[in-house]
Amino acid sequence: MSQYEVTFAGFGGQGIMTAGQLLAYAGIHEGKQVVWIPSYGPEMRGGTAYCTVVVSDSRIGSPIINTPLGLVVFNRPSLEKFAPRVKPGGTIIVNSSLIDITSNRNDVAEILVPANDIAIKAGNVKTVNMIMLGAFVGATEVVSYNTLIELVKEKMGKKKDLLEMNLQVVDEGYHFAKSALRAKVKA
Repeated sequence: MSQYEVTFAGFGGQGIMTAGQLLAYAGIHEGKQVVWIPSYGPEMRGGTAYCTVVVSDSRIGSPIINTPLGLVVFNRPSLEKFAPRVKPGGTIIVNSSLIDITSNRNDVAEILVPANDIAIKAGNVKTVNMIMLGAFVGATEVVSYNTLIELVKEKMGKKKDLLEMNLQVVDEGYHFAKSALRAKVKA
């Protein structure tokens, strides 16, 4: 990897910014160059929110990315808005619990993750962002799994019971994406 750009997008309040920040911190932890740029709609909670993260082995020329290599979408309006912008050969992670369509692109790897279902089963719907982040890292290996786990412990370890749940769902998302990619290769 020389440079990887990803957009996390959904409604405000879904943890999009937190997921992007954790990825950025993981990149920094691995000694990479990183940019994290948040963008909020006119109303925070419930409005459109997205952030772009760039992780690079070398200097980042421009933090503004219009055509990312990756997309992690939490709601249908975000899929409809951002999916056409993903570079061919890129990856789209879709929260299939809330999004009942696909991007209809055959030039990207698209992984449908039932993130809300996994989160509810784990006991806290607020962990959807961690599932999606785990799935993204599992699909792309932009940062290592171990680095991601260390950052979750460092940044979210203040409440022991929530930390255990977050670690569990990051792991589930990671392995879900790995399994989905293996299944696509066999197909």
